[in-house]
Amino acid sequence: MFETTIEKEKALLVGVVHGQQSVSDVEENLAELGLLAKTAGAIVKGEVIQKRNQVHAALYVGKGKVEEIISKVEMLKVDLVIFDDELSPAQTKNLQKMFEKARVIDRSALILDIFVRHASSKESKTQVELAQLQYLLPRLTRAWTHLERQRGATSTRGGMGETQIEIDRRLVRNRISMLKKDLKKIETQRDTRRKQREDMFKVALVGYTNAGKSSLMNLFSDAGVLVEDKLFATLDTTVRKIDILDNEILLSDTVGFIHKLPHHLVASFKSTLQEVRLADLILIVIDVSDPQFEKHLRTVNEVLMELGVSESQTLTVFNKIDLMTDQEALSGALREYSDAVPVSALQQVNIQQLEEKIIEIRQSGYVIESLKLEHSQQKFLASLHRTAEVLNIDYEEDHILVEVRVRASALHQIRQESQNRTTH
Repeated sequence: MFETTIEKEKALLVGVVHGQQSVSDVEENLAELGLLAKTAGAIVKGEVIQKRNQVHAALYVGKGKVEEIISKVEMLKVDLVIFDDELSPAQTKNLQKMFEKARVIDRSALILDIFVRHASSKESKTQVELAQLQYLLPRLTRAWTHLERQRGATSTRGGMGETQIEIDRRLVRNRISMLKKDLKKIETQRDTRRKQREDMFKVALVGYTNAGKSSLMNLFSDAGVLVEDKLFATLDTTVRKIDILDNEILLSDTVGFIHKLPHHLVASFKSTLQEVRLADLILIVIDVSDPQFEKHLRTVNEVLMELGVSESQTLTVFNKIDLMTDQEALSGALREYSDAVPVSALQQVNIQQLEEKIIEIRQSGYVIESLKLEHSQQKFLASLHRTAEVLNIDYEEDHILVEVRVRASALHQIRQESQNRTTH
């Protein structure tokens, strides 16, 4: 895995106001970028913002602005220049030539660095390395021959006339291929575990990173999930069976979302985020004490849309109400988002109200259905006990009448299976 040491480096942040953006939008993005840099261990010394109709194709910012940034780098003795948007390989190369002493990275590289540090399980390490290699491949400019030790049985010797950069790229592609195969195996194992618990009501905690998802997870389940005031403190999905008001529920805590999350990460974490896709209820946890909470809520909804779960049942949870000094602001937020449940995971405020809402949604998501089966469908009848609550069975002369209570989301599949088995 390629590691970039950012800790204790002095950083300068750079953003561009372009398109439909406002200055305040870019300032908010740079504030978040600063928190990301701090999480990576860097010391932010300043920021630079330029207004442009569109980003400069070769340099992201204009040539004059680059010279201004170089002067600022020298004055502040900065080691690292972080650009808020993802730079193209050409932009990175051109900018690095102009900055002799300071390193140039973008938001994606910074987030990937944080993920490298926080990955702990085999799955998250594999996912992060895959994302990092996919990001680095088009930017490869020097030898990465240490990958040859990781290539396994695949031959990677260069042919006649093959340049070092071509060898390096082939080594990286081979490694990417191996990582994808590893993730397929991991995904198969996850699917097996999911099938074993498909009859349970599944709730997924999602939200902006640092919103308090892990605190809620620990409150409900004593899961021992790391709770730290940093972005992306935890990367691995934690799944626990919990009991809420005498109802058995499967609760999962997923990786936090963030504005402009690199698409390499969204793609690599597909198997982890599958827990969100398959959830019966998604709890969107928002830090309502953050002045940017509405923007964070929009970001979460955008990521959910990207994952294809925008139509799933969701419930917004306004966490950290204990940090709200302005009660009128809290009242205004609750008027605007009337379906949201205000809680404090830390102080355990309104937790029972949240539990009651979860169970209310769970109960409303069930329907009673009557199925007409053939006597030859005994195996399917047995499987019904795993996916539904069987209320009554009547063995008639020509068929079996079964009355079940089942989740509405699973009803279509059960109907299909009963009909498929009837025709076979």
